[in-house]
Amino acid sequence: MSQLPEGRTVERSFARREVLGAAAAIGSAALLGPAAGAARAASPGSWPTRFPLPNGFQPEGIAIGRSPYAWCGSIADGDVYRASLATGRGRIVVEGLGAGRSVIGLKIDRQERRLFLSGGFSREIRVADARSGEMVRLFTVGAEGTMVNDVVLTPGAAWFTDSFRPQLYRLALDRRGEPAHEVATLPLGGAWEQGTDFTANGIARTPDGSALLVVNTVVEGGSLMRVDPRDGIARRVDLADLAIPFGDGLLLIGRHLYIVQQRLNQVDVVRLNAAGTRGRPVARITDPRFRIPTTAAAWGDRIYLPNARFDVPPTPDTEYDVVAVDQVTG
Repeated sequence: MSQLPEGRTVERSFARREVLGAAAAIGSAALLGPAAGAARAASPGSWPTRFPLPNGFQPEGIAIGRSPYAWCGSIADGDVYRASLATGRGRIVVEGLGAGRSVIGLKIDRQERRLFLSGGFSREIRVADARSGEMVRLFTVGAEGTMVNDVVLTPGAAWFTDSFRPQLYRLALDRRGEPAHEVATLPLGGAWEQGTDFTANGIARTPDGSALLVVNTVVEGGSLMRVDPRDGIARRVDLADLAIPFGDGLLLIGRHLYIVQQRLNQVDVVRLNAAGTRGRPVARITDPRFRIPTTAAAWGDRIYLPNARFDVPPTPDTEYDVVAVDQVTG
């Protein structure tokens, strides 16, 4: 979902990725939490539009469910921090597995029972109990060099991107949302181009729920790809003249797709057709508080973004935060 600055390393070279997101699962807009449910409720004006994360946390992904809480994952050690949107206060609710076992992308299911975590270069896909913090599933996928990056939830599966291999991972979910005991791999084809380095980034669903949308940092210097979940065939989404060289996390609300362009410190908003084959740029969000935001999640009329600060060396004392901006209307 994001890119670290040149010359820095986290496990391997995070430095060359335009990497890693988050966002909300939407399909037939009422299916999954943050975007569909949150868009209907107004955020109280007294709630903070910025709140701190623990020093040294190194955030990347963010998720918001049906309740007004933000869940953020740590690149540093895989901790998950939950903060109240009403007060900005929070605590660690999932203890990480240690250095080298990051949490990059994450999502929470609509029951707010399970957290689905992307493990970066550890090659792990993890499912944690959102209430107890215990790990209930842990899978190792891919091969040497794999980076499990971002995740999106659909009614029947959790889908994960691999930034260094042309494939997605599918963790099936039953009717109760219970995850399967194995992960399937879907090779990517069609117009998908795999670079020699970091390629796949954020992932979301099309407005009609028929396909997946994945950021590709290689095609045309950075493009949005529509992937058929049945066969992995990818087609480039027509975004008119919009370029997304630093496309990171994706957030879909109705037909508005928010594309976080982290190193540009901006969020581009496009209005998609139902099938997600083309989109029209409608807005660009900038804010002086942006310090390389990576992913986005929604609550009420706001969009919340963690500042990853990939332009500064991470230390135990480095400050991190989450900022909120208004959604685009009309």
